[in-house]
Amino acid sequence: MDLKNKRVIVTGGSDGIGRHICLKLAETGTRLAIFGRNAERLSKVKAECVAAGAVEVVSVACDLQNPHEINAAVSKVTATFGGLDILINNAGIWHKTGPLDTIAPEMLQATVQTNLTGLMQFTQAALPALRSNDESIILNVVSKSGVVAQAGQSVYTATKYGVRGFTEVLKADEENTGVRVGGVYQSGTNTRMFEKAGEDVPNHIFTEPDDLADVVVFVLSRPPKLWIHDIRIEL
Repeated sequence: MDLKNKRVIVTGGSDGIGRHICLKLAETGTRLAIFGRNAERLSKVKAECVAAGAVEVVSVACDLQNPHEINAAVSKVTATFGGLDILINNAGIWHKTGPLDTIAPEMLQATVQTNLTGLMQFTQAALPALRSNDESIILNVVSKSGVVAQAGQSVYTATKYGVRGFTEVLKADEENTGVRVGGVYQSGTNTRMFEKAGEDVPNHIFTEPDDLADVVVFVLSRPPKLWIHDIRIEL
């Protein structure tokens, strides 16, 4: 896909992997809608993307734990852009590792709603606009935890296995439409996700988010006959 002037939504775009994806897409001349919960951080990333070369940038404060916010925000963006070409489902949260009985009920609920339910609801809201094009993309930034079970990640891994299954079924469901669906299964990435959850993880084990963003833009820019629907990234 030629990314110039393409209309793109990136969830979780105010920080971490999402911010780096937005900056890389801005360099290709896309029209960007950056979704996140923190309006101040969104404003900063918006300014960075404009400076990097994005044709148009809108920032949208939206909580994936609120389905009403999701529907209203997606409708607003598709109306502003006159449609939608690419959805990158990147938003997610992490729970501190430990046995299931150490994970607070509210953390369990927030992780499932943000990582899995909210992602599906967001995709559901965006799908009609994506289907109206001859060529569209849904790319889910999932995690290595969507393919590998690791101790202490019971709830987080459950959500990521769920996103992997959702991605595979959505790919089959959209096979005869113009919507291409793919998943990115990356190893731990050097962002603030672990720090936000109060977990100290050494940075040397991480993939750099800028490198991961390069991979995402590469995948998006492939022609339909070379679509890379499943990519796994290890340090």
